[in-house]
Amino acid sequence: MSALDKIAANQDEYSCKVQRLGECKITSPVHHHEFIREGERIFVSEAESFMKEMEKKLGHLPTFERAGPLAKIFHDPSWTRVGIVTAGGLCPGLNNVIKGLVEILSFDYGVKNIFGIRFGYAGLNPSFGYNPILLDPDTVDTIHELGGTILGSSRGQQPTDVIVDTLVRMNINVLFCIGGDGSLRCAHEVAEECMRRRLNISVVGIPKTIDNDLQFVGRSFGFETAVAEAANVIRSAHVEAKGTAGGIGLVKLMGRDSGFIAAYSSIANPVVNFCLIPETPFVMEGPGGLLKALENRFAAGKTHCVIVVAEGAGQELIEGEPERRDASGNILKKDIGEYLKRKISEHFKKIGVTSSVKYFDPSYTIRSVPARGTDAIRCYMLARNAVHAAMAGRTDCVVGNLGESYALVPIKLATIERQTISLKSDLWRSVMDATGQEFYFANGAGHGRGIVAP
Repeated sequence: MSALDKIAANQDEYSCKVQRLGECKITSPVHHHEFIREGERIFVSEAESFMKEMEKKLGHLPTFERAGPLAKIFHDPSWTRVGIVTAGGLCPGLNNVIKGLVEILSFDYGVKNIFGIRFGYAGLNPSFGYNPILLDPDTVDTIHELGGTILGSSRGQQPTDVIVDTLVRMNINVLFCIGGDGSLRCAHEVAEECMRRRLNISVVGIPKTIDNDLQFVGRSFGFETAVAEAANVIRSAHVEAKGTAGGIGLVKLMGRDSGFIAAYSSIANPVVNFCLIPETPFVMEGPGGLLKALENRFAAGKTHCVIVVAEGAGQELIEGEPERRDASGNILKKDIGEYLKRKISEHFKKIGVTSSVKYFDPSYTIRSVPARGTDAIRCYMLARNAVHAAMAGRTDCVVGNLGESYALVPIKLATIERQTISLKSDLWRSVMDATGQEFYFANGAGHGRGIVAP
């Protein structure tokens, strides 16, 4: 069932309405801003076809609350104490977001007490003994030049009641959670527990997922930088592949369940000949398999090949390994890169064809660099709008970037299921055009895409 079908079947549970702690009665201290109108909303998507489908299934055109500064706010800045937590894996732009949060809180609202929570949600569990650090504009002045997060991060959820107890003990009434699917689910549970206890604590998320797999939030920060870095690695793989007869450059990129980085990187540097993603299974053997497609490419007179594979692709091919999970409960993917390297090398040796596989796994390099260009701008804008939402008493929401606008999305909607690539989309069609892989799979295979229908 698609995300839209789930929403249509459970409209009361998956509402577009963001929770509010109460009426905004305090005059905002923000100056030199054009305030947005209270209750102003924007359409969920700019795509006409998608909106028509939503209207058909939901019976109305859904909208999200527009993000931005309001003339009246809920939290008194003089009494506001803020916590900032970064959770999950690293991603370009984390420090940019932290810097943005601190500067908007300080310069726009005059908030003085801003605490950086160390090492993810573990920093809100006293049993770990991680002391928070006090943040101010001087502390964060140049952190955007660094990769990673100055606060540290961790995977795994801590007991919700313990987290809320810590917030109460620290008198924190605004908590910013910078994280992906699992981290935002934890933020949702914290927000729900705060509301159950009738605590006026705003819990606002900033979407951090390098795989770009959250729903309704647009492109998440760090993704563009990751694609740019991956394109550089692909360039190196191409050089290595061309440097020897039968050279094959094999690049494994991040993407556990969604192949966005692999797809966009293959378009950004279109020297890629095969792009393999989790959304579409493939086979190795037989006339429609990858090995035969590689043979077809070399038989056509090509002397080299570049393959990009997302880490979650081809998992069904790797047998005999037990299922493993990380601290957040995510299934740890089997190493498709090493598998492909071994199978391809064995195959060409078996048929007596000269080949050399050069394998690149740049995952940690890509995710640990600083954000750049428009990606860095997106980080700051997300942080800015998260602050405005929190100070206005919004909670249990995440800031989304919809076209040129920013909106507040209930966390339950953003995490309803992972966003994946549609094989009918213009994106995937562009990958097919850029790689030309359909030709090599179809040559003698009798199958236009060389894939198994999902």
